Amino acid sequence: MRRIIALLVLAAAVLAAAWYLAGLPGSVTLQMGTTEIKAGVPVTVFAGVVLFVLLHTLLRALVGLWRLPRRWRGWRGARNRRLGERAATRTMVALAAGEAGEAQREAARARRLLGDNAQTLLLAAQAARLAGRAEEADAALRALTHRPETALLGFRGLLRGAGERGDWAEAARLAQAAEAAHPGAAWLRRERGRLAARAGRWDEALALADADAPRAALGVGAAEAASDPGRARRLAKRAWKDDPALAPAALAYATRLRAAGRERQAQAVIRRTWALAPHPDLAEFALGSLREPLARMQAAQQLAASRPNHPETHLLLARTALAAGLVGEARRHTEAARQAGLTQRRLWLLRAAIEEAADATGEAGRAAQREALRRAAEADPDPTWRCGACHATSERWAPACPACGAAGGLQWSETPPPRLLAATG
Repeated sequence: MRRIIALLVLAAAVLAAAWYLAGLPGSVTLQMGTTEIKAGVPVTVFAGVVLFVLLHTLLRALVGLWRLPRRWRGWRGARNRRLGERAATRTMVALAAGEAGEAQREAARARRLLGDNAQTLLLAAQAARLAGRAEEADAALRALTHRPETALLGFRGLLRGAGERGDWAEAARLAQAAEAAHPGAAWLRRERGRLAARAGRWDEALALADADAPRAALGVGAAEAASDPGRARRLAKRAWKDDPALAPAALAYATRLRAAGRERQAQAVIRRTWALAPHPDLAEFALGSLREPLARMQAAQQLAASRPNHPETHLLLARTALAAGLVGEARRHTEAARQAGLTQRRLWLLRAAIEEAADATGEAGRAAQREALRRAAEADPDPTWRCGACHATSERWAPACPACGAAGGLQWSETPPPRLLAATG
């Protein structure tokens, strides 16, 4: 309603102005040389208005023609952005679906429409990697490294590719370049620490370790690599304090205490770790300097006092009792270990040795020995060092898994890996 009233008011104003102009007296004369044009005031005003409108229309047309290329480029750019974003979305969907060919086609279309920006280069690299074209993926990632704002993205992708190829020298070089491009990145610090551990540079790995890193394992590696005995002892002590239940850390520290003539402190370290997590290597260290069977048995009893009911304690006491000729005591401890839940091969082999020592010539002794050997053949495997990341086993502990390089990955395991349990279940 207001708009109608405004239009009526405007029309009335225009009509009044036209009526007023039509009633103006006088004329306007325009003389050019011998030519003279004479018109009334209303006609002159009307002609001026028409001329103004024509000139304004002509100027707008000229300005529109001058701006036409820019508008065309803007329209085409908006169209390319719309189509490019659609192609980028389809690339992500194809990557999620594992369709390598579709992902590469859409990634190429997105690059053509949007240009080489961070999104299109990353999508192109992922599509090429999915298709198994490592060189194309690396080329796209290297393009990212040439830009300060995306350099870390490129280096991260290149580092991943170098790790998958097992090219650790190239990975180390890329890590240094990434650190120079983006100093202090938390991810990069962890990656550099992982590479240092894989290369056996334990001091560097320990320096780069964060709160979640296996500092005890890295400390043992650094202690083993240290040439100065005092520094090696300090590193081993720190590692043991970081994880007192880790047998290799306790052994590293106790070994250096023994070398320094501090046997009592070394034995105290072994006893404390035995109380937390008994391990055969700890017993071997504690009894290693003793040769007399009775002396070894007494030392074993002192060690066992800190964890008397553990199966490993019963096995230790059974072995030392058997070596001292105490067959009944040895049999009692193996039975206690079995009742505590131990059903491993080593228990039954020890039981067979006990039965042989008890009655090597009697039929009952031979029958008991055969039964123990039969049980050993069917028993659970003996514990070993096993990597929690790749489930590979190792006869000896190392700061990093020899198979996959995971720092602190080797753990003392008394159960088979998941795949073996599935196969035998």
